[in-house]
Amino acid sequence: MADWGPVLIATLLFVLLTPGLLFQLPGQGRVVGFTNFQTSGLSILVHTIIYFALITIFLIAIGVHIYTG
Repeated sequence: MADWGPVLIATLLFVLLTPGLLFQLPGQGRVVGFTNFQTSGLSILVHTIIYFALITIFLIAIGVHIYTG
C-alpha cells in the first residue's frame, strides 16, 4: 500500500499558493492582488511561509494519509 496523502497535499498546496496565480500577498500596490501573474521576492517569501505552515499542519499535526492498493 502506498501513502499518497503527503504527495497530494503538497501538490495541491503548491498549485494553490503559487504567487500570482490565484492571489498574491503582498500585491503590487495593494495588500492582496488577484490573478495578476506577477510576483516579487517578498511575495515569494510570504507564500513560502504560508506553504510551510499549512503543510506542517496537514502532514504532521493532523496526519493526512491516503492509502491505495
